Amino acid sequence: MLARRIIPCLDVHDGQVTRGLQFGRAEEGGLRNVGDPVELAVRYNDQGADEMVFFDITATAHGRASMVDVIERAADRCFMPLTVGGGIRAVSDMGLMLRAGADKVSINSAAVADPDLVRVGAEKYGSQCIVVSIDCKRTAPGRWEVFVAGGRKPTGMDAVEWARRAVALGAGEIVLNSIDADGTREGYDIEVTRRVSESVGVPVVASGGAGTLAHMAEVLEQGKADAVLAASIFHFGTYTVRDVKGYLASRGVPVRLA
Repeated sequence: MLARRIIPCLDVHDGQVTRGLQFGRAEEGGLRNVGDPVELAVRYNDQGADEMVFFDITATAHGRASMVDVIERAADRCFMPLTVGGGIRAVSDMGLMLRAGADKVSINSAAVADPDLVRVGAEKYGSQCIVVSIDCKRTAPGRWEVFVAGGRKPTGMDAVEWARRAVALGAGEIVLNSIDADGTREGYDIEVTRRVSESVGVPVVASGGAGTLAHMAEVLEQGKADAVLAASIFHFGTYTVRDVKGYLASRGVPVRLA
């Protein structure tokens, strides 16, 4: 059985890591400053993180230049794979980030607007580089709708069906973000994670809601996720990556121990 991955996530706004609640936004006062992204990346690298995700929530021309600098500096100091998302709307944006040192690029709203972007990116750089991130919200019993524009805009698309289509187009990984659970620390949405995991043949990363070590074990065991992504519990010192891996190993979940 493949080792399950532990992935800290850094939301970067104006060159600093921030953290919000249920996709809170800067203009609404919904973000808290956490620290320097490269220093945090080095900390998690040293703790044994399997990967690191940087998400550019500025997503402007200035923000993109700032993010390129962040990725270049992080790649120079870290030895884990780096994924970058936010504001990637064209294959040229993918190339920019990959040349800066990212190992994968994550696309979300742009993939919904132009699904062919997934196919073209996979053909040019390989499916292993293309991650499709899906922000979803439960809208009815057993149904989760895809939202875009930072969780603000409903699409009418079913999250499970979109995950299947994204993989068929060439996505090598799905990051599944629960808007309902994001930042609440009340646990991942296990049901939608399991449904997506059972529907696609690529790794699924569970995101949104981590608050305890048990939450992570539950979504890996019951939700059948291949990896867990978390932010708040790491940024605010609730747990370290080593804490998570030690706990998972004690429950028999395969992890890569540093």
